[in-house]
Amino acid sequence: MKRKLLGVIDATTYHEDLEDLVIHRSLAALPFGGRYRIIDFILSSMVNSGIRSVAIFPKMQYRSLMDHLGSGKNWDLNRKRDGLFFFPSPIVESDGNKTGSFEHFAANMDYFYRSTQEYAIISNCNTIVNMNLRPVLEWHNEAKCDITEIRHQDGRSMEMYLIKTSLLVKLIETRHQTGYTCMKDVVTDLNAAYTICHYEYNGYAVTIDSIDNYFSTSMKLLDSKVWKQLFLKDQPIITKVKDEPPTKYVQESVVKNAMIANGCHISGSVENSIISRGVKIGKGAVIKNCIIMQKCQIEENCYLDSVILDKDVKVEAGTYLAGTAHAPYVIRKGTKQGALMNS
Repeated sequence: MKRKLLGVIDATTYHEDLEDLVIHRSLAALPFGGRYRIIDFILSSMVNSGIRSVAIFPKMQYRSLMDHLGSGKNWDLNRKRDGLFFFPSPIVESDGNKTGSFEHFAANMDYFYRSTQEYAIISNCNTIVNMNLRPVLEWHNEAKCDITEIRHQDGRSMEMYLIKTSLLVKLIETRHQTGYTCMKDVVTDLNAAYTICHYEYNGYAVTIDSIDNYFSTSMKLLDSKVWKQLFLKDQPIITKVKDEPPTKYVQESVVKNAMIANGCHISGSVENSIISRGVKIGKGAVIKNCIIMQKCQIEENCYLDSVILDKDVKVEAGTYLAGTAHAPYVIRKGTKQGALMNS
């Protein structure tokens, strides 16, 4: 498998509905589940499927993504041969959110020319999934397909494509003659000169494309049935390792149905919420149905319901913040929120 399949992750995707959370970072680097980043899911799926060469194509605001992935050591991709590669995109505004821009790939053709893998799997960066890709390759060969688009069982595209590397190179090289700008253009062309197949995936998969979608998908992780579909013993979701102390719960704290990462200090009440690393929650504070990202500080006697706090947010004592399940209240990274601001 490691010699047969090349991993390609398009991290250029941008959705305006997520602006408050991705203004300072790539969508691929958006925190998820308390200790992960969104890209961890497709990257782990590739690594767990035996892929040992993965290229990531970011576009802008990719510093946090590179900081998270580093050399790829945590995914066993820090190798002398193959491994993890970054290819920042030239600015091509017309490409929009099309997964697998051929113009972006064309700027880095040496990578594809030098690849020894016979096939390539091209994916977006923002699908929450834990997928074994081996059966897809076997099915692709048995069905004698030229290109396989992976779809969810409900019929929607997962924006994942399996193709021979040599054919991918041809599509990139002839893009100006054919008019194909990305893989989607090829698979949706009824007159394409290729055998296009659709592989149906019946496991858990959600593509994050809005704050509403991000919030609801995150909250579903608190359901043990959903958790068990996504986090599998034999297919672990790998992320950057951070050495932090265990979370401290003071005697007065109350925690119900919550995911709380390491390094936190909990003095208040937390219910139906996801708390990332290094968060401090003061005495008398009530946190319900919230996503609190890394190193946020929530002071005493605050009340937060259906709120997303991005990293390094400080909420001053006595502050009341409330959104709804379909319209969570979002506080941008590194800002301060005080009681007087809401009066």
